[in-house]
Amino acid sequence: MATVSLEVSGGVGTIRLDRPPMNALDVSMQDLLRDLAQEAGDRDDVRAVILYGGGKSFAAGADIKEMRDMDHAAMVVRSRALQEAFTAVARIPKPVVAAVTGYALGGGCELTLCADYRIAADDAKLGQPEILLGLIPGAGGTQRLARLVGPSRAKDLIFTGRSVKADEALAIGLVDRVVPAADVYTEAQKWAERLAKGPALALRAAKEAVDAGLETDIESGLAIERTWFAGLFATEDRERGMRSFVEEGPGKAQFR
Repeated sequence: MATVSLEVSGGVGTIRLDRPPMNALDVSMQDLLRDLAQEAGDRDDVRAVILYGGGKSFAAGADIKEMRDMDHAAMVVRSRALQEAFTAVARIPKPVVAAVTGYALGGGCELTLCADYRIAADDAKLGQPEILLGLIPGAGGTQRLARLVGPSRAKDLIFTGRSVKADEALAIGLVDRVVPAADVYTEAQKWAERLAKGPALALRAAKEAVDAGLETDIESGLAIERTWFAGLFATEDRERGMRSFVEEGPGKAQFR
């Protein structure tokens, strides 16, 4: 049985982690995650993506037993592949929502950071406990966490290794919504399904403009935005959306 799968329904692809009991992210899961993220990005029938670890736990981090046997030379090689797997998720050119249940620690927390939006269960716990192992986050945590919640809050979580409950995660911007645990996947589905009906090229442009703009200065970011904005005037969706707005009013366009 695959420990990571991609299930598609109604334009929404769910990348499901399935390695009980805690979805510890071993090497094989990391490689599967990379491959399925690339597949979700390439498939025309996938318009939005959900990251989900099941009802009990999102992912409680890397497989420490496996990592313990790696020496420096092995990790020099593996660390690149680890980051490439998570970067593949972050670069899915479609809206991505993380449905966070139970624990999202270490690599699990870093995986949620690769999503565009995070919906957490009210009993979820998130954190970067690597410092307690004499390590630092290695799957993007020092970079994506600081960009999301700011450097001071990121350093607090990384320096102390403490976990935060859902309410604190919401307060600091680590998650975007908190809902009852039983509703997490359903709410993620609603978010994804709504965007799956939207203009795919415009959504891709919006995501790439925001993400690329965060990595550069304001003038370069505005140039990226301007290029995408003008380019969308060549699309059928733009014509369809504007025609619908004029003839029917806002919010009624049906995109292909």
